[in-house]
Amino acid sequence: MKIGKYEVHQIETGIFGLDGGAMFGIVPRTLWSKLNTPDDENRIDMALRALLITGGKRNILVDTGIGNKFPEKQKKIYKIDQVTYNLNSSLKKFNLETKDITDVILTHLHFDHAGGATGFERGEHYLTFPNATYYVQKTNYEWAIHPSDKDRGSYLRGDFVPIAEKGKLQLIEGRAEIFPQIEVFISNGHTVGQQLVKLSDGKQTLVYCADLIPMASHVKIPYITGFDIYPLQIIEEKKELLSMASSNGWTLFLGHDVMSEAVTVEKSEMGFAVKEKIFL
Repeated sequence: MKIGKYEVHQIETGIFGLDGGAMFGIVPRTLWSKLNTPDDENRIDMALRALLITGGKRNILVDTGIGNKFPEKQKKIYKIDQVTYNLNSSLKKFNLETKDITDVILTHLHFDHAGGATGFERGEHYLTFPNATYYVQKTNYEWAIHPSDKDRGSYLRGDFVPIAEKGKLQLIEGRAEIFPQIEVFISNGHTVGQQLVKLSDGKQTLVYCADLIPMASHVKIPYITGFDIYPLQIIEEKKELLSMASSNGWTLFLGHDVMSEAVTVEKSEMGFAVKEKIFL
C-alpha cells in the first residue's frame, strides 16, 4: 500500500497464544470461539504484527513484536512460535536489516509490542535497532516504570529501560505529528498512554490500532479484553475511532489477528462490522 510518499508493509514477527477468555472479557466462549478457535489450554493464536513505513530516507517500524528474550518455560506458556515468521526474515523480504531501521514507534510498552526492541546476550541488554530513535508516550513510560498490580506482568523493564539508558528514547507528550503525514494520538482505555499511529495523505488513511482493536473480532463494541484497565473508556474510544473510520473509509491495521492484516469497517445494526479485509 502506498500513502503519500510512503510505502506501507506488514511485518510478521511471530505468533503467540493468550487465553481466549482474557482476550474477550465478558463475551461467552460459545460466541468468541466461533471466531477464534482455542486450543486444549483455551489459548487462541495471535499475530505479533508490526508495521513498516518506508519513504523519505526513513525506515520506520511501528511496534516490534515479542522479541526473543523469553526462556523456554515462558515460550511454552505463551505458545511463542517464531519459526515460520520472525522479525529478521520479514525485514529481509524488503532488503532490510535491523540496523537499517531509522525510527521505532512503540504504541505502548507491553512485552508483546515492545519486547523486540531489545535483546539479551552475555548478561547484557542491547538495542535491536542500534541506529534508531525510539518513540513512546511519556505517560506510558512512566506507567511502565510504576505499573498497577493489574498490568504489572505486562511490563518488563528489560524491554524499555535500556533504550532510555542508552539515550535513544524520545518521550512524546500527547497528540503529535512525528513525521510529515504520520501522527500519533492517545488511547488510555487499554493502558495509560497507548498511542495509535495514523498515516494519511488526505486521500488515504491507515490507523495502526494496537490494542484498542487488536483483532477483527474486536470491531464489535462489547468485545474488549480482560487486560484493559479502563473498560468503559476503551468502549468509548472504540466507538469514536470506528465512527471516524466508517465515515471516512479509513483502513484499520490489526496487530494481533492471524487471519486479517487490516480491515475497513461499516456501521451495522449492532454497532460496527468488518466491511472488507485489506492485504497490504
